[in-house]
Amino acid sequence: MELHTVWFGLIAVLFIGYFVLEGFDFGVGMLVGTLSDDDTDRRVVINTIGPVWDGNEVWVITAGGATFAAFPEWYATLFSGFYLPLLAILVALIVRGVAFEYRGKIDTHEWRHRWDLAIFWSSAVPALLWGVAFANIVRGVPLDADHEYAGSLLDLLSPYALLGGLVTLTLFLLHGAVFVSLKTDGRVRHASRALAARLAPVTVVLAAVFLLWTHGLTGNLASAVASVVAALSLVAATLLTRTPREGWAFTATACTIGFAVLALFLALFPDVLPSTVPGNSLTVDNASSTPYTLKVMTWVAAFGTPIVLVYEAWSYWVFRKRISRVHIGPGVEATTQEAINEPSGVQ
Repeated sequence: MELHTVWFGLIAVLFIGYFVLEGFDFGVGMLVGTLSDDDTDRRVVINTIGPVWDGNEVWVITAGGATFAAFPEWYATLFSGFYLPLLAILVALIVRGVAFEYRGKIDTHEWRHRWDLAIFWSSAVPALLWGVAFANIVRGVPLDADHEYAGSLLDLLSPYALLGGLVTLTLFLLHGAVFVSLKTDGRVRHASRALAARLAPVTVVLAAVFLLWTHGLTGNLASAVASVVAALSLVAATLLTRTPREGWAFTATACTIGFAVLALFLALFPDVLPSTVPGNSLTVDNASSTPYTLKVMTWVAAFGTPIVLVYEAWSYWVFRKRISRVHIGPGVEATTQEAINEPSGVQ
């Protein structure tokens, strides 16, 4: 197997990891002001992702860096043609980080409410736009003979792309609701589980239409198999949300996201960015770096990746226990243990 094919697969793995992990982050962010009007309950919700949200974002930085190094022409075309959506995602991620840090700086309802709104929108915007972006990547965009984007912003807002955005939005929201029910106790746990049960049927319908539409566009058998597995996982998650088995439900939503992203990458291969203009598509062959560059990258990844995976698994193990109202102190003061279990400044 040639190295550019290997790196296409590795980039797919990085995006699968990113969407599975950051997916519940986005979902939790959208749920901060939804599950309860009580500030202590909102702090419980935020603390579920307190130790991990910034680490989860590293996956997309790594995926972007790997794309830049392994497929520079793919990277250049994406960031020029998809400039405004990717910029909106970047700005939202910046606002999101600031909101987590600043929410607890002043102990007033108005202050916290404004930052809760910032957390909501800075989670919802990327959740929507990532789906729009990947749907366009799979469907194809107008590229000229120099592999430069030749369309406009409106070309990225086709019905198929917007449906992809709705799918990721609802799927991440469901994933986040299941995660909150897995990580909390008391009324927050029951409220999030009830919300997940209501969200699941809507997500099933949207995802089924999108996956069938994708198969109709590509006709890729391997992608169709991955789509079937994703669909079955989502049906299982729908059934499990009605039971107290949150761990299995979270596993099911994680598998749904993982296999759905895998289906998109399988539908894409051997292209990395199809063109709606015949003969102008970017492929794993014509968009890749030199064999020497890919070889050096492979050695670096072989040594560095296991260290990162072990560290991330360790962090999830350390912060595996449920959180409830009893773990949240009054006002802006936090005990040492709270500080360990939440990002700096989150109250």
